Amino acid sequence: MGRNFANLHIKSDNLEKTVEALRELSKGAANVLGKSSFQEQSVSDSIDPHVNELDYKKPANEDQEIKVVMYVSKSNENWISVLHDYFVWGTVKEAGKALSRLIEVPVMTAGYMNEEIFELSFFENGDIQAERIFCEQWTRDEYELLKEELINDDYLREVLDIRNEDFDDFISITSPAQAVDKLSEHVKMSLWSDAEWIPYEETLRERFEQYEF
Repeated sequence: MGRNFANLHIKSDNLEKTVEALRELSKGAANVLGKSSFQEQSVSDSIDPHVNELDYKKPANEDQEIKVVMYVSKSNENWISVLHDYFVWGTVKEAGKALSRLIEVPVMTAGYMNEEIFELSFFENGDIQAERIFCEQWTRDEYELLKEELINDDYLREVLDIRNEDFDDFISITSPAQAVDKLSEHVKMSLWSDAEWIPYEETLRERFEQYEF
Protein backbone atom coordinates (compact mmCIF):
# COMPACT_ATOMS: atom_id res chain seq x y z
CA MET A 1 0.00 0.00 0.00
CA GLY A 2 1.30 3.45 -0.91
CA ARG A 3 1.13 6.78 0.81
CA ASN A 4 -2.10 8.46 1.80
CA PHE A 5 -2.73 12.00 2.97
CA ALA A 6 -5.46 14.59 3.18
CA ASN A 7 -5.32 18.26 4.06
CA LEU A 8 -7.31 21.46 3.80
CA HIS A 9 -6.22 24.98 2.84
CA ILE A 10 -7.90 28.37 3.18
CA LYS A 11 -6.93 31.13 0.75
CA SER A 12 -6.39 33.85 3.33
CA ASP A 13 -3.70 35.67 5.26
CA ASN A 14 -5.96 36.24 8.28
CA LEU A 15 -4.98 33.53 10.75
CA GLU A 16 -7.21 34.84 13.54
CA LYS A 17 -10.35 34.83 11.39
CA THR A 18 -9.51 31.37 10.07
CA VAL A 19 -9.04 29.95 13.57
CA GLU A 20 -12.41 31.36 14.59
CA ALA A 21 -14.05 29.70 11.57
CA LEU A 22 -12.39 26.40 12.51
CA ARG A 23 -13.66 26.82 16.06
CA GLU A 24 -17.19 27.37 14.74
CA LEU A 25 -16.84 24.33 12.49
CA SER A 26 -15.77 22.14 15.40
CA LYS A 27 -18.79 23.26 17.44
CA GLY A 28 -21.51 23.48 14.81
CA ALA A 29 -20.57 20.81 12.26
CA ALA A 30 -18.48 18.40 14.27
CA ASN A 31 -19.90 15.44 12.36
CA VAL A 32 -17.65 16.29 9.38
CA LEU A 33 -14.73 15.92 11.78
CA GLY A 34 -15.90 12.55 13.06
CA LYS A 35 -16.60 13.99 16.49
CA SER A 36 -20.05 12.50 17.05
CA SER A 37 -18.89 9.02 16.11
CA PHE A 38 -16.00 9.32 18.55
CA GLN A 39 -18.39 10.27 21.34
CA GLU A 40 -20.78 7.42 20.60
CA GLN A 41 -17.91 4.96 20.48
CA SER A 42 -16.52 6.12 23.80
CA VAL A 43 -19.93 5.67 25.44
CA SER A 44 -20.56 2.23 23.94
CA ASP A 45 -17.07 1.04 24.83
CA SER A 46 -17.59 2.04 28.46
CA ILE A 47 -20.87 0.15 28.90
CA ASP A 48 -20.72 -3.43 30.13
CA PRO A 49 -22.94 -5.44 27.75
CA HIS A 50 -24.17 -7.48 30.74
CA VAL A 51 -25.45 -4.37 32.55
CA ASN A 52 -29.02 -3.27 31.91
CA GLU A 53 -29.01 0.01 29.99
CA LEU A 54 -31.38 1.56 32.55
CA ASP A 55 -28.95 0.70 35.34
CA TYR A 56 -26.02 2.25 33.53
CA LYS A 57 -24.61 5.38 35.13
CA LYS A 58 -22.38 7.74 33.25
CA PRO A 59 -18.78 8.06 34.35
CA ALA A 60 -18.08 11.38 36.03
CA ASN A 61 -16.03 12.63 33.11
CA GLU A 62 -18.42 11.57 30.34
CA ASP A 63 -20.18 14.92 30.25
CA GLN A 64 -16.90 16.64 29.56
CA GLU A 65 -16.79 17.78 25.97
CA ILE A 66 -14.39 15.96 23.69
CA LYS A 67 -11.89 18.42 22.26
CA VAL A 68 -11.31 18.72 18.53
CA VAL A 69 -7.58 18.89 17.81
CA MET A 70 -6.40 20.56 14.62
CA TYR A 71 -2.99 21.52 13.33
CA VAL A 72 -2.84 24.92 11.64
CA SER A 73 -0.08 26.62 9.68
CA LYS A 74 0.08 30.02 8.01
CA SER A 75 1.96 28.42 5.15
CA ASN A 76 2.57 31.67 3.27
CA GLU A 77 0.95 35.03 2.55
CA ASN A 78 -1.82 33.37 0.52
CA TRP A 79 -2.68 30.09 2.20
CA ILE A 80 -3.44 28.77 5.68
CA SER A 81 -3.19 24.99 5.98
CA VAL A 82 -5.13 22.68 8.30
CA LEU A 83 -4.58 19.05 9.31
CA HIS A 84 -6.91 16.83 11.32
CA ASP A 85 -6.79 13.12 12.04
CA TYR A 86 -10.25 12.53 10.53
CA PHE A 87 -9.16 13.93 7.15
CA VAL A 88 -8.77 11.23 4.51
CA TRP A 89 -9.63 11.08 0.84
CA GLY A 90 -13.39 11.68 0.82
CA THR A 91 -13.97 13.04 4.32
CA VAL A 92 -11.74 16.07 3.78
CA LYS A 93 -14.10 17.29 1.05
CA GLU A 94 -17.05 17.30 3.45
CA ALA A 95 -15.02 19.32 5.95
CA GLY A 96 -13.95 21.78 3.26
CA LYS A 97 -17.51 22.19 2.03
CA ALA A 98 -18.79 22.87 5.56
CA LEU A 99 -15.96 25.27 6.36
CA SER A 100 -16.59 27.28 3.18
CA ARG A 101 -20.00 28.25 4.60
CA LEU A 102 -18.26 29.86 7.57
CA ILE A 103 -15.56 31.87 5.84
CA GLU A 104 -15.75 34.21 2.85
CA VAL A 105 -12.72 32.92 0.94
CA PRO A 106 -11.98 29.86 -1.21
CA VAL A 107 -11.31 26.57 0.58
CA MET A 108 -9.13 23.96 -1.12
CA THR A 109 -9.04 20.30 -0.13
CA ALA A 110 -6.45 17.75 -1.20
CA GLY A 111 -6.87 14.00 -0.92
CA TYR A 112 -4.18 11.52 -1.95
CA MET A 113 -4.85 7.78 -1.90
CA ASN A 114 -2.46 4.88 -2.26
CA GLU A 115 -0.24 6.62 -4.85
CA GLU A 116 -3.13 6.18 -7.31
CA ILE A 117 -5.36 9.23 -6.89
CA PHE A 118 -4.79 12.91 -6.13
CA GLU A 119 -8.10 14.77 -5.84
CA LEU A 120 -8.11 18.56 -5.65
CA SER A 121 -11.40 20.32 -4.80
CA PHE A 122 -12.43 23.94 -4.22
CA PHE A 123 -15.42 25.30 -2.32
CA GLU A 124 -17.07 28.65 -1.66
CA ASN A 125 -20.29 29.34 0.27
CA GLY A 126 -20.93 25.63 0.73
CA ASP A 127 -20.78 24.81 -2.99
CA ILE A 128 -18.09 23.10 -5.03
CA GLN A 129 -16.49 25.50 -7.50
CA ALA A 130 -13.98 23.28 -9.29
CA GLU A 131 -12.33 19.90 -9.05
CA ARG A 132 -9.52 17.98 -10.71
CA ILE A 133 -8.51 14.36 -10.24
CA PHE A 134 -4.96 13.43 -11.19
CA CYS A 135 -4.53 9.74 -11.97
CA GLU A 136 -3.64 7.31 -14.72
CA GLN A 137 -6.32 6.17 -17.15
CA TRP A 138 -6.27 2.64 -15.74
CA THR A 139 -7.22 4.07 -12.36
CA ARG A 140 -10.27 5.79 -13.82
CA ASP A 141 -11.18 2.52 -15.54
CA GLU A 142 -10.82 0.58 -12.30
CA TYR A 143 -12.80 3.06 -10.19
CA GLU A 144 -15.93 3.32 -12.32
CA LEU A 145 -17.45 6.16 -10.27
CA LEU A 146 -14.24 8.19 -10.19
CA LYS A 147 -14.91 11.49 -11.93
CA GLU A 148 -14.81 15.19 -11.19
CA GLU A 149 -17.92 16.75 -9.67
CA LEU A 150 -17.31 19.99 -11.54
CA ILE A 151 -14.56 20.91 -14.00
CA ASN A 152 -14.01 24.66 -14.05
CA ASP A 153 -10.45 25.27 -15.15
CA ASP A 154 -10.85 29.05 -15.36
CA TYR A 155 -11.70 29.16 -11.67
CA LEU A 156 -8.90 26.73 -10.86
CA ARG A 157 -6.31 28.79 -12.72
CA GLU A 158 -7.46 32.02 -11.09
CA VAL A 159 -7.61 30.81 -7.49
CA LEU A 160 -4.24 29.06 -7.81
CA ASP A 161 -2.77 32.07 -9.63
CA ILE A 162 -0.97 29.96 -12.23
CA ARG A 163 0.12 31.33 -15.61
CA ASN A 164 -1.77 29.95 -18.62
CA GLU A 165 1.16 28.05 -20.10
CA ASP A 166 2.09 26.55 -16.73
CA PHE A 167 -1.52 25.67 -15.98
CA ASP A 168 -1.93 23.67 -19.17
CA ASP A 169 1.13 21.62 -18.27
CA PHE A 170 -0.16 21.15 -14.73
CA ILE A 171 -3.61 19.80 -15.59
CA SER A 172 -2.14 17.42 -18.16
CA ILE A 173 -0.20 15.54 -15.46
CA THR A 174 -1.47 12.00 -14.85
CA SER A 175 0.96 10.97 -12.12
CA PRO A 176 -0.57 11.81 -8.72
CA ALA A 177 2.82 12.30 -7.05
CA GLN A 178 4.05 14.58 -9.84
CA ALA A 179 0.85 16.61 -9.61
CA VAL A 180 1.36 17.09 -5.86
CA ASP A 181 4.96 18.19 -6.41
CA LYS A 182 4.04 20.59 -9.21
CA LEU A 183 1.14 22.15 -7.31
CA SER A 184 3.36 22.53 -4.24
CA GLU A 185 5.74 24.55 -6.42
CA HIS A 186 2.96 26.75 -7.79
CA VAL A 187 1.38 27.58 -4.42
CA LYS A 188 4.76 27.76 -2.65
CA MET A 189 3.92 25.29 0.12
CA SER A 190 4.31 21.55 0.47
CA LEU A 191 1.08 19.61 0.12
CA TRP A 192 2.80 16.47 1.42
CA SER A 193 1.31 16.68 4.90
CA ASP A 194 -1.09 14.74 7.08
CA ALA A 195 -2.00 14.81 10.76
CA GLU A 196 -0.78 11.23 11.21
CA TRP A 197 2.69 12.20 9.97
CA ILE A 198 3.28 14.90 12.59
CA PRO A 199 4.77 12.64 15.30
CA TYR A 200 7.32 11.35 12.78
CA GLU A 201 8.28 14.45 10.77
CA GLU A 202 10.08 17.32 12.46
CA THR A 203 9.44 19.69 9.55
CA LEU A 204 5.69 19.30 10.06
CA ARG A 205 5.97 19.82 13.81
CA GLU A 206 7.85 23.04 13.15
CA ARG A 207 5.38 24.20 10.51
CA PHE A 208 2.07 23.40 12.23
CA GLU A 209 0.74 24.62 15.57
CA GLN A 210 -1.75 22.54 17.54
CA TYR A 211 -5.15 24.04 18.37
CA GLU A 212 -7.88 22.57 20.57
CA PHE A 213 -11.50 23.58 20.05
